[in-house]
Amino acid sequence: MAYTLTPAPAALVGSAQCCVCKVELSVSGQNLLDRDVTSKSDPFCVVFMDISGKWSEIGRTETAMNNLNPVFAKKFVVDYHFEEVQKLKFALFDQDKSSKQLYEHDFLGEFSCTLGVIVSSKKMTRPLILTNGKPAGKGTIMISAQEISDNRVITLSMAGRKLDKKDLFGKSDPYLEFYKQEEDGKWMLVHRTEVIKNTLDPVWKPFSTPLVSLCNGDVEKTIKILCYDYDNDGGHDFIGESQTTVAKMSEANNSMEVEFECINSKKQKKKKNYKNSGIIVVKSCKVTRDYSFLDYILGGCQLMFTVGIDFTASNGSPRDASSLHYINSMESNEYLAAIWAVGQIIQDYDSDKMFPALGFGAQLPPDWKQYFILLIITDGVISDMDETRHAIVQAAKLPMSIIIIGVGNADFAAMEFLDGDNRVLRSYTGEEATRDIVQFVPFREFRNAPKETLAKSVLAELPQQVVQYFKQRNLPPVNSDPA
Repeated sequence: MAYTLTPAPAALVGSAQCCVCKVELSVSGQNLLDRDVTSKSDPFCVVFMDISGKWSEIGRTETAMNNLNPVFAKKFVVDYHFEEVQKLKFALFDQDKSSKQLYEHDFLGEFSCTLGVIVSSKKMTRPLILTNGKPAGKGTIMISAQEISDNRVITLSMAGRKLDKKDLFGKSDPYLEFYKQEEDGKWMLVHRTEVIKNTLDPVWKPFSTPLVSLCNGDVEKTIKILCYDYDNDGGHDFIGESQTTVAKMSEANNSMEVEFECINSKKQKKKKNYKNSGIIVVKSCKVTRDYSFLDYILGGCQLMFTVGIDFTASNGSPRDASSLHYINSMESNEYLAAIWAVGQIIQDYDSDKMFPALGFGAQLPPDWKQYFILLIITDGVISDMDETRHAIVQAAKLPMSIIIIGVGNADFAAMEFLDGDNRVLRSYTGEEATRDIVQFVPFREFRNAPKETLAKSVLAELPQQVVQYFKQRNLPPVNSDPA
């Protein structure tokens, strides 16, 4: 069997490098082959990832002794990249020796798929296959996926009451600073409010911050809130300090506030009758989830892929070798290459694997459930720019994204104008697009690059566009967990 023990690059497993998010995979098996004579098999699972055309091991589970229906405790954490085809292989073995060499253990079967298939299914059961392609008895493998990033957001509305007067010719100009404690014991500044001028009873603007930033996701972790009086010369006067937790602040809501004494320890030591330097008030505290693209995919959102193909005469006769539609048995034309590059990614998120292919001017499906991706492949510029701009502005209100790939060597300046990366697209009526839904790339820039490079470029903005649509309509993922 062509398995290697090449270690995966750090970016693939549990690293802090840039990626969309991290996915935790859980594995179990049922009705595995029994390879032991006097007892049952002792199975373990090894996970491989296709890296540059080679299967490289990224981890293995513990061994489940004497068990044909194992539920493995070991989880696999993988960086998830929507715009890439991430091929995985799950292979099960019966442990016979203490050796790490897999050829010294009995093979129980394997299953291969992409990470996209797993996350779009959330939980899947598939039959195990032997190396000769035949079923491994009745053996099956179950794989489930869960996003492990903490996407909770805390929104706080803070106020102060009867704070100490620090200014000689006025009251105070108070502001707050929030600190969390690091593992080394040091306190790190997380957030600073705005300054409220000349008042001892300030009400600060509500603010939001990721929960992991404020308390590393631990609602019982101590947080320091420091109150200062702002001075123009930078010598801000310390008013006092409060300590609390997110759990305690979460008791505040619209009908009940939570209060903490603002304590100045130096004053407390000097003055016997010292009570406090004012009150810090939590007017409201809400913890919500900032749903990610993967949250919606795991919640069952399907990506419906539609291809719009330019059939205008400027493409030339398909029988002519110079035509962009010419089909050569030796290689794909630019239309086919573009469809393949994008389709191989999107197919994992479309349950029926059926992709409508439309000529320009055709009508899109009228049933707007789920989310649609329209791939337009064209060789020329736009002759009806005003109508096109208007159509895109209206489409931005719908659950859809548009990918435009320009084939051939035409001037695509008009296409680049529709891609709203640098400006907000407006209709001829002056109406602005509510979000950027167009991604344009000229195919000629990728002719000599690996096919996967084109897919990465055209799909890079799609997850953000999907999330923007659902957020604008306050639509959480189906069966989403509460914050």
